[in-house]
Amino acid sequence: MAVKKSNDYFEMLVDLIGYSCEAASLLDKTISNFRMSQIDSNVKEMHEIEHSADIKKHEMLNKLSKEFITPIERGDIIELASEIDNVTDAIEDVLVRVYMFNISVMREEALEFSNLIVRICNETSALIKEFRNFKKSSEISKIIININDLEEEGDRIYTKSIKGFYTSIMDPIRFITWKETFEYFEKCCDACEHVADGIESVMMKNS
Repeated sequence: MAVKKSNDYFEMLVDLIGYSCEAASLLDKTISNFRMSQIDSNVKEMHEIEHSADIKKHEMLNKLSKEFITPIERGDIIELASEIDNVTDAIEDVLVRVYMFNISVMREEALEFSNLIVRICNETSALIKEFRNFKKSSEISKIIININDLEEEGDRIYTKSIKGFYTSIMDPIRFITWKETFEYFEKCCDACEHVADGIESVMMKNS
């Protein structure tokens, strides 16, 4: 009789954060080489990434619902999967705002933010990859600190940018457009920090 292969939930979480990194890379590429004529296809490509992430998450939760024994508490796996999914959703939301607001010229501050989102997603990916070793890892706490530092850098970019908008954008519609878009940029960094907070919570409960 064949032995049933156990489900590797740590690896499934790694797969989920991979979609977030893919979305971050697409956002950065779109912002850095911005062409309004390409935005429709960029949004479509982003949605395909987000949809694939949703399918992967639902497959994972379906397996989890039938699992008898899990490596950490079932609720913690569900929470982490949801927090990672929120990262991908937040990144898609930025590009959707660029599309909805019909932005035609990209600002330099947006490129700074999109580059930061790539960095914080890559760091979050490193955290998820290290997560399976959380009981004995000497690196995981350092990675969490790096993510917190990058989130704070996002706060600084957001604050500096909004102040700049108040002094450089006279058209109220354009001001609202950029202010709201940058709120969504910041949410991407917050979402990554929430993943790190979730990992830290699991570590505390299992220490």
